[in-house]
Amino acid sequence: MNNTPNSNRTHITIFGKTNSGKSSLINSIIGQNISLVSPIKGTTTDPVLKAMELIPFGPVLFTDTAGLEDDTSLGKLRIERTLKTLFKTDFAIYVMDINDIDKKSYENTILKFKQYNIPYITVINKIDTANEDLIKTSKETIKDAILVSCKRPETILNLKDILIEKLSKSEVSDTIIGDLLPYNSKVILVVPIDSEAPKGRIILPQVQLIRDLLDHGIKSYVTRDTELKSSLEDIKDVDLVVTDSQAFKKVNEIVPNNIKLTSFSILFSRYKGDFETFLDGIKKVDKLDENSKILISESCTHNHSHEDIGRIKIPRMLNKHVGKNLNFDFKMGEDFTENIKNYDLVIHCGACMVNKKAMKTKINLCKENNVSITNYGMLIAYLTGILDRSIEIFK
Repeated sequence: MNNTPNSNRTHITIFGKTNSGKSSLINSIIGQNISLVSPIKGTTTDPVLKAMELIPFGPVLFTDTAGLEDDTSLGKLRIERTLKTLFKTDFAIYVMDINDIDKKSYENTILKFKQYNIPYITVINKIDTANEDLIKTSKETIKDAILVSCKRPETILNLKDILIEKLSKSEVSDTIIGDLLPYNSKVILVVPIDSEAPKGRIILPQVQLIRDLLDHGIKSYVTRDTELKSSLEDIKDVDLVVTDSQAFKKVNEIVPNNIKLTSFSILFSRYKGDFETFLDGIKKVDKLDENSKILISESCTHNHSHEDIGRIKIPRMLNKHVGKNLNFDFKMGEDFTENIKNYDLVIHCGACMVNKKAMKTKINLCKENNVSITNYGMLIAYLTGILDRSIEIFK
């Protein structure tokens, strides 16, 4: 579990005003001094991440954020970065200092949780510094709050029990492919090895799919595109071939029509995104013209080369298909423009490096602004004329 990618962990984010004891609380929950603790306001600047195994729930990622209502010189920037974590938060913990029950700030933040559809619990911290009257008043002011002190381990254990219970109720077990094929099926995974392939390893979507196949008792066979033809001769009764999107055209020519074919990216469009929304986004392609603006968004940051799929290959393919030079912008990592309404189409990568919550937030932002969105795999399948075949497995 310690090697579970952060994108596959439940993201738990700690919010609250400056100096409410967020860092002390996360250190107490984790049992390590991960976040710097200080009485000086604004000690936590950028979000601090810590992956752990929350037994018996499973792998989680805690994020300690800078305080809200930060009035320091860098406060505005810190608050912006804190609020940006809402994009990928699966569950929130709002922390209040019992000596500073700011109901207005609390209600403003809870409203944001509701806007982003984030379940949450409220924690009133530092009860060791309060008398019984203040504790009673706090309970009456903030209903259902959990009262804790980082100096009282029993209160932290109680908080962890409640957190695990809440997480377990909201957790849904997802699968990439296990619900599409029966037990004992045979799948060939086509993994091209070119200058874009990382040395000494295969990329995350391929690793995650192999694990998902193993979890569901589905046999997997991994080959390069150069050995695919002979692999199909060796392996009888193949149920599905999954390929890297960049090899779609070549693989389509090799794989017989009686064997279903799709790509890693298209599988992830359902696993991490919204399959139907991405499919609908393809309709926008043939409506593009020289005035159209397209945003290409990648969830991870990496160096670029002459073979880069997002910055080179997809724009070239789109320009050729439309017969015009389109206008492209590029965003990487967690950066996602607030001016999304200025675009005609968003093309997103497979999103293997972000959690489902982050991807859903981006999709909802596009929907709210009536902007079409699709992903790399679906677009490449469409531009190579094999979209219908590549989505047959989902019907």
